[in-house]
Amino acid sequence: MVVDPGDAQPVRDALQRLGLQLKTILVTHHHADHIGGVAALREATGAQVFGPLHEPMPEPLTRLAAGDTVDVLGLPFMVMEVPGHTAGHIAYFCEKASGSPLLFCGDTLFSGGCGRLFEGTPAQMLASLTALAALPGHTRVCCTHEYTLSNLKFAQHVEPGNTDLQHYQQWCSAQRASNLPTLPSTLAQELLINPFLRARNAEVAASARQQNPATQPDELGVFTTLREWKNHFR
Repeated sequence: MVVDPGDAQPVRDALQRLGLQLKTILVTHHHADHIGGVAALREATGAQVFGPLHEPMPEPLTRLAAGDTVDVLGLPFMVMEVPGHTAGHIAYFCEKASGSPLLFCGDTLFSGGCGRLFEGTPAQMLASLTALAALPGHTRVCCTHEYTLSNLKFAQHVEPGNTDLQHYQQWCSAQRASNLPTLPSTLAQELLINPFLRARNAEVAASARQQNPATQPDELGVFTTLREWKNHFR
């Protein structure tokens, strides 16, 4: 299986190198860097494609909505609707995966961050992240971009007193220095270090108010300020 193949060639190379046959393609949302390789891979392999119900997708495919379950290589993946980054974004969760549960969350949740709000609202994204955060803590977070170090730079600016964040940043830096991924993360890890899952934390809220004194005092107000702040953070 492959998730969000933005480019067909790396997938073809991996299939050949590993001696595998592609059976299933899962897609989380419609952006080109997630669907660019879908048509070529489907034509080359005959793989079955699954994607969101309410987004433009390269046909043919089976469309999925919240509560649907798709069987992938004998494993049941539950579909969750997680709008915010795009209006119809979905995620795939498998509690019965070997080792620990698997979450393919596209561009909704990153390690140390979350996706930009291209089509959805802050309230939608907060609700989506809250739903993901309620999954088991040992769930592996398989997002689609290695943005971790840049996200952690912002997170440390927001919450400089977070020792869990400091330790995680050191580990992630060592991983990248060795040309190794920081992913997958876990939900338990993200709840300790990701400011977008920590809008109720006192230090996070205080930083948001310092950045924007007009920040509303509730969790949504803090989250909204954080997301806008991150959009312009360098």
